This record gives sequence, C-alpha cells and structure tokens, in this order.
Amino acid sequence: MRNKNKIRSTTVLCLKHKDKVVIGADGQVSLGDTVLKHGAKKIRRLYHDKVLAGFAGSTSDAFSLFQRFEGKLDEYNGNLQRAAIELSKDWRTDKILRRLEAMLIVADKEKLFILSGSGDIIEPDENVLAIGSGGPYAHAAALALKRFSDLDTKEIVEKALGIAADICIYTNQKFTIEVL
Repeated sequence: MRNKNKIRSTTVLCLKHKDKVVIGADGQVSLGDTVLKHGAKKIRRLYHDKVLAGFAGSTSDAFSLFQRFEGKLDEYNGNLQRAAIELSKDWRTDKILRRLEAMLIVADKEKLFILSGSGDIIEPDENVLAIGSGGPYAHAAALALKRFSDLDTKEIVEKALGIAADICIYTNQKFTIEVL
C-alpha cells in the first residue's frame, strides 16, 4: 500500500542548447492528494550566479543538499564537476546523507548533472535532464522540441514544462525559470 501522506515530487527540467543553459521547475508541493503550495521556488543560483541548481523531493532534504553543494563549490572554486563528485561521495558514504530523499540537477555553462541519493552522477547524452514525477514527460517533450523546432532554449523549457503539467498531477503551471 502506498503511503498516502508521502510528499510527491515535482518537475525540474534543465536544457543546454544554442549557447544557453536554462533550468525550470514548477511550484507545486503536494502531500497525499492535497496541494499544499502553488508557488514554491525549487531553483537556486549558486556560486556567484554561475551555477544553477534545482531539486525534487523533500524540501528540507533539498535545502540541506543545496547548502552542502554550495560548500563544495566554494571549496573547489566553482568547479561544478569536482563539487558534484565530492558531494556524491559524501552522499553515498555518510549515514545521515544517505537517508535524504531528494535529487538535484546542477548546471553551469559547460556541464549538466543529476545528483542522486545513491551517489550517482548522471551526465546527459543530449544536454537535457529532468527529475521529479513529471520529469519523464518534460524530458521527452524537451527532446522533441529541441530536435524538431526552432524555439529558443527558454521557450523549449517553458513548453516542455507545460506539457508535463498537463500530464502529471504533481506538477502545476507556476514555473520558475533561470537562464545562464
């Protein structure tokens, strides 16, 4: 039986295309079959506004991960890949961190990664990443729009999030979008 009071995820989408990196997320927070909040901010700018990060999962866990990731960025002078590797090592080996229920997408002008609770670092094949319950819908829509349209990067993210929101009941139309 599924836990009715489990906090359901969101949709976070990141795309690197046409010399831009864009990350977007919806604003819905759900508990069971109830929407608790419509305008949550699930994206942050980090390390002197050179890194974008978005989360899906438990909000308190995500804030803890943002804080730790930001510390790793400072420690490694903004080197996204090194900070991601070091956070993932900690996440995989630390008893407390292993219990966190969140995923992060992190990106700078050069690289995009998903950081998962199992210590995985996932780099995309086609510069598209998505997490959360609506992630697969947004990912598929972004790939199609990237491949078969002339939309700019931000428009692709907006349209793909909109498609995900039309399908996923844990995703709404109140988007936060950041561009590098």
